[in-house]
Amino acid sequence: MEATFVAESTEQTIALGERLGRLLAAGDVLVLTGDLGAGKTQLTKGIACGLGVEDDVTSPTFTIGMVYEGGELPLYHFDLYRLEDAAELDDTGLFDVLGGDGPCVIEWGEQFADQLGDERLDVFLTRMDDEAAVGEEPARSVRLVAHGPRANQIVEALAR
Repeated sequence: MEATFVAESTEQTIALGERLGRLLAAGDVLVLTGDLGAGKTQLTKGIACGLGVEDDVTSPTFTIGMVYEGGELPLYHFDLYRLEDAAELDDTGLFDVLGGDGPCVIEWGEQFADQLGDERLDVFLTRMDDEAAVGEEPARSVRLVAHGPRANQIVEALAR
């Protein structure tokens, strides 16, 4: 299943993430794909809020992985931007938390889709630059592509 949403602002991107976060359960895996500035971290901030996390969420580009506590479930947040080879995944701690006690959000994980498994939700964020006026922050297209029955449930619930 697939669904596309348009977020007209940063606040709407965060709000969509918050709705998504309320639907997540332990073991859910989301792979966020998009250019720099597409809104991956803003969506993750909303997901964290939906899970009850109160910490400030930032992109873990240099630490690669972060764990946010505070809600009923921990949120595992990874940024694989600096990784070049699947063998490097072993050192990130990612495999220790996949399928674990909280959802896992992975930025820049599309190149490692084979290692992440068949049960995941791919989230494609795209800046709609062509539709924005000069000097105006563009809207974002957020396309969700479900892989597996659990991801289908999430997309169906979000689309309602």
